[in-house]
Amino acid sequence: MGQRVVQVDAFTNEAFRGNPAAVCVLEQEQDDEWMQLVAREMNLSETAFLVPIEMGFHLRWFTPATEVDLCGHATLASAHVLWEDGYLALDQPARFDTLSGTLTAERDGDWIELDFPSEPEHEVPAPESMATAFGASPRYVGRNRMDYLVEFADEAAVRGLSPDMRLLKSIDARGFIATSRSSASGFDFVSRFFGPGVGIDEDPVTGSSHCCLGPFWAARLGKDELLGHQISARGGVVRVRLAGDRTRLGGQAVTVMRGELV
Repeated sequence: MGQRVVQVDAFTNEAFRGNPAAVCVLEQEQDDEWMQLVAREMNLSETAFLVPIEMGFHLRWFTPATEVDLCGHATLASAHVLWEDGYLALDQPARFDTLSGTLTAERDGDWIELDFPSEPEHEVPAPESMATAFGASPRYVGRNRMDYLVEFADEAAVRGLSPDMRLLKSIDARGFIATSRSSASGFDFVSRFFGPGVGIDEDPVTGSSHCCLGPFWAARLGKDELLGHQISARGGVVRVRLAGDRTRLGGQAVTVMRGELV
């Protein structure tokens, strides 16, 4: 029997929206080259590989181009598969050993809540080519250990971005979080995520970016519970709740395909 692969749309309750991730629950560790080849074959923004260990599951994430340190939507998808396919009881939390430490996931009705480290940004000078790359002048530029956070004047400006990916790729960062306050009732902020340096021009919904967006908007809006709307073509919704130096990310997930690597 070959290796089972499950494709899940994360941060959505509708198929073909949110962010798709492939999930492989392995019987034993595989070498890095094989996992990278599988991720390239899946050609999704992330493929997650899980191996059972004593404390839960060892979890790694690969884009089609490289391994990454932190990924929200593929963690959400992994937890969804573990419960749906019977690896864990529905009332049992999922625990993951990752490059970003121990992460957990718990069911909350139809939602899944992830416990992630906060990744706050600090203000930095904008790289010289950033405004040219975005075709718009940012209101604020910050940076954390992975990404630039770039605030624009309003939601219309974020929606209208059509970045020069070649220029963005020349700036040393995992990715670029474009954000503004939401103009729609019910949402606190909007965002988009661009990661050409790791092989993803635009990520549909980026859980890990909300570990930065949460602290950023909480400080500006004076609230610790927020609702974010990532306004990519597929779109997705992320609940954000700050808890000390942790960020709780809430989302839904839908299984769309099951297959087997032969």
